[in-house]
Amino acid sequence: MSDAVRRTQSGAPWEEAFGYARTVELPNGLVLVAGCTSVVNGVISEGGPYEQTKNAFNVAIEALGELGLGRDDVVRTRMYITHARDVDEVGRAHKELFDTVRPVASMLIISGFVDPSLVVEVEVEAFRPQTGDAR
Repeated sequence: MSDAVRRTQSGAPWEEAFGYARTVELPNGLVLVAGCTSVVNGVISEGGPYEQTKNAFNVAIEALGELGLGRDDVVRTRMYITHARDVDEVGRAHKELFDTVRPVASMLIISGFVDPSLVVEVEVEAFRPQTGDAR
């Protein structure tokens, strides 16, 4: 990868243990945010699927903020859930955060997470227009 690739860390213990960055910004303006859960300061936030989804997306949006980007720059979201019964609550949280932004989105049902009290993990991709971009 080019020297123009920028990476940030959030300080989450898994980043160091597993060798990954919280965000990666590519020279073309695409910004990738690693999977985020509702773990804040090492503790899983209280609440069900709706609350965990809002918390997880807020972790991702905070990571974007470290790069000078925000919710309005999000172009893609992915939501991983463990139970089909949570679709509506996770979708409601997504709508509240991104209804005016309208990123492309996927929601996938998976078998589980590292900690069984987690019910959702999210990924976010954002875009930073390049100087002189006609968008």
